[in-house]
Amino acid sequence: MAADRRIVIENCAIATVDADDTEYGNGHVVIAGNRVESLGAGRAPEGLENVDRRIDATGHLVTPGLVNTHHHYYQWITRGLATDHNLFDWLVALYPTWARIDEPMVYAAAQGSLAMMARGGVTTAMDHHYVYPRGSGDLSGAIIRAARETGVRFTLARGSMDRSEKDGGLPPDFAVETLEGALAATEATVAEHHDPSFDAMTQVAVAPCSPFSVSTELLRQGAELARRLGVRLHTHGSETVEEEQFCKELFGMGPTDYFESTGWLGEDVWMAHCVHMNDSDIAAFARTRTGVAHCPSSNARLAAGIARVPDMLAAGVPVGLGVDGTASNESGELHTELRNALLINRLGAHREAALDARQALRLGTYGGAQVLGRADQIGSLEPGKLADLVLWKLDTLAHASIADPVTALVFGAAAPVTASFVNGRQIAEAGRLLHVDEDAIARSTRAEAQRLAQLAAG
Repeated sequence: MAADRRIVIENCAIATVDADDTEYGNGHVVIAGNRVESLGAGRAPEGLENVDRRIDATGHLVTPGLVNTHHHYYQWITRGLATDHNLFDWLVALYPTWARIDEPMVYAAAQGSLAMMARGGVTTAMDHHYVYPRGSGDLSGAIIRAARETGVRFTLARGSMDRSEKDGGLPPDFAVETLEGALAATEATVAEHHDPSFDAMTQVAVAPCSPFSVSTELLRQGAELARRLGVRLHTHGSETVEEEQFCKELFGMGPTDYFESTGWLGEDVWMAHCVHMNDSDIAAFARTRTGVAHCPSSNARLAAGIARVPDMLAAGVPVGLGVDGTASNESGELHTELRNALLINRLGAHREAALDARQALRLGTYGGAQVLGRADQIGSLEPGKLADLVLWKLDTLAHASIADPVTALVFGAAAPVTASFVNGRQIAEAGRLLHVDEDAIARSTRAEAQRLAQLAAG
């Protein structure tokens, strides 16, 4: 939309998720081009020029768009497998199948993963893709193409693995890259696809997979590469007790100390899971402003444990929410993670004081923007920020009797999305995507899942 064209949204509750948690029981938002121009209580100002559309949002809550901070899209075509495994056993069971993916499979899986999130209020997504079998095609390009077609803002965390079974790792030997090959391919991906601009739709991060699937040199040189190129760093950290034992046996230290020794703590780093963190680990993350992608459903699915999110937040650690790969969170949705983050954390040491509804919403919006390094651009509704926002319908049977709209969104059933905007452009309406065919995606993901299963069985 041209910068001088406007969309006016009125008669809605608004949760801005700004620094003061400003809310309006009945307010308006004005979008001009790809920015939030103004918002406030009551109706929009009279006399606005170039208004292309007015939306009567009676019965709705408007929030910033949800920000997903950890995912593995390719897993969309291996959902429902190894359902009674812990992390290491699950990886051993599935790596031989994952090692056979190719470009058409990855494209279809990315379409499915992105569609499921986007129809549920996600406006900024990411994918940590780290499986690059030899001869499998342009996997990074396929993922980025699917994100562009869906219309979401996107970060590709270009992953890598160079520690295979022969080196004491978990992936099959033919599923990993060499150290030199991984670094070269990652640098090429940044050069081709990363956009550093304020309103960038595609960014790239450097993302070796995990301490137990990459060499120390890949971690160290990956960090050096990211900082030379001016991009962010992402990996898995402290996900399970088995990972902690692995690090202590192999490196003589726990995961956080190991990461610090390789240059992997800092405000340009975010890590997935961080379930098994002691007080000194949390203090190190807070001191260095290292971010965390909290994945409550996946942590529960793999029996990894309960991350100490209340303690991280109290210490000042940036925390966002992640779907994680759909082989460990088959729903593939982020808006349900708002509720799951709140409920699961209340099973921990802080009990009912662990998280409240507004903290959960902040995790899924501003917190996610922080860990992706985009808090100045997205994650809250403020004049000058990018127009990434969602209209949640809260006047139906599922929510109408809950007086507080934020409580209704977080504690209640998954709320319908009436409209979702990214960069001022609408990408979803009445729970359906506007720019891709969901039914066609369902058919292609099923076909590619069947093809992969046949290859793995052969």
